[in-house]
Amino acid sequence: MSAFTDLIESRRSAMNFVEGVKIPQNELEEMFSYARLAPSAYNLQHANYKVVSDENLKDEIRKAAYGQYKIHSASAVIVVLGDKNAYLKAPEIFGGLKALGAMSQEDYDAEIETINNAYKGNDAFQRDEAIRNASLSAMHFMLIAKDKGWDTCPMIGFDPEAIQSTLNLPDHMVPVMLITIGKDKKHKIRPRGYRKPVNEFVEFI
Repeated sequence: MSAFTDLIESRRSAMNFVEGVKIPQNELEEMFSYARLAPSAYNLQHANYKVVSDENLKDEIRKAAYGQYKIHSASAVIVVLGDKNAYLKAPEIFGGLKALGAMSQEDYDAEIETINNAYKGNDAFQRDEAIRNASLSAMHFMLIAKDKGWDTCPMIGFDPEAIQSTLNLPDHMVPVMLITIGKDKKHKIRPRGYRKPVNEFVEFI
């Protein structure tokens, strides 16, 4: 097996972490520098992150997550956000390609029009896209973290309105999930829970 398949097989969601372990900011920045390479629709890069390591703020996030202990023991809790307004940055994103001559004015105009037609005035689609694309980025980040020796756990058990209020988020930022990160307190790889065989969830047509 390749190193990548070994990584996939060894990843587990950590339920408790070794307390007091700090993640250097430069390590987090390196992980996010790779996470930014995750795919996103129209390359709009909907994902945004808030890395919370301050203990007082972590406690507030923990309250919003119904008191889950792993937030307390984790080195940090990462709030994954999806930007409903990501499409508004399309001119900036594609403007660079146009300036480099990699995209013609005609292609640029057509791309911006396509994006605006899909997103503008369609709140449900904006929200769905924010969640879909931030989730792609989040999974990318968790695999990168595992490769760097850090354990993670994705969490959807939280009150999004409380998260919104605690972090003073604008309305266009959707709290998609939390990711706790640190060093798993269980050093041995746990047996994996039941996984369906391929023929139960894949149909070849």
